[in-house]
Amino acid sequence: MALAKTLLLALAVGYLAIALLLWVAQERLMFHTMPSTAPPAAPSGWRVERVSHAARDGTRLAGILVMPPRDKPPLVIYYGGNAEEVTAHGPHVAESYGDRATLLVNYRGYGASEGRPGEKALVSDALELYDWVAARTDIDGRRIALHGRSLGSGVAVAVAAARPASCIVLSTPFDSALEVAAKIYPWLPISWMMRHPFDSTALAPGIRIPALVLIAENDNVIPKRHSERLAQHWGGPVERRYFAGLGHNDLDLHPGYDAAIRDFLQRCG
Repeated sequence: MALAKTLLLALAVGYLAIALLLWVAQERLMFHTMPSTAPPAAPSGWRVERVSHAARDGTRLAGILVMPPRDKPPLVIYYGGNAEEVTAHGPHVAESYGDRATLLVNYRGYGASEGRPGEKALVSDALELYDWVAARTDIDGRRIALHGRSLGSGVAVAVAAARPASCIVLSTPFDSALEVAAKIYPWLPISWMMRHPFDSTALAPGIRIPALVLIAENDNVIPKRHSERLAQHWGGPVERRYFAGLGHNDLDLHPGYDAAIRDFLQRCG
């Protein structure tokens, strides 16, 4: 009996220790902050404008606005994954979006942006940056498209719920980050522990703009059922594209990936 009690106590202590460790370390698991990797660049003939935006709390956010050689272009705002330094996409925006201006500003703690990332801060920053760029006279503020990848899908959906956008592209998105974590750790009370749930499914029914959902068939980070559930709850028209043989991190290597985005934007953005 004493041995059984000792074993039960040891199991309970071990369980609580693991739960406490995950609770304390969840930001490190969720946000893999990345340093700046290269000087900002753009496609040949395009212009790069450095962006330095002071958020409401004084945190400095850094990135670039990449401008095509045309008057008042439409705009794409890109929200990257949890391990992306988004300005690295500067040279490739024409391949992904055609001749649209592209705003690439790093999350807090990423690249040259200051501060520490978290759901409320990232969404608040994204809304401020949307308002800033939409007020510019050198872009077409009536044609702003959003593109969120992985973690960035949660930010993009939150922006789409709060600001006017012409359409949205969601690459390997989740229904909610909490649901993804709950499937990974079914033995933990994730709903009590998680500080950054990014509940996109709660917002999706109220969003009426067209959505393109890009799904990797072999995604073992955000399994496709999470992307499909978000698409099922979307309040506007939804197009789904499935990419066989590819996973979460190599989806964009498929030759049809950029083509699907450009075609969608041409029709909806």
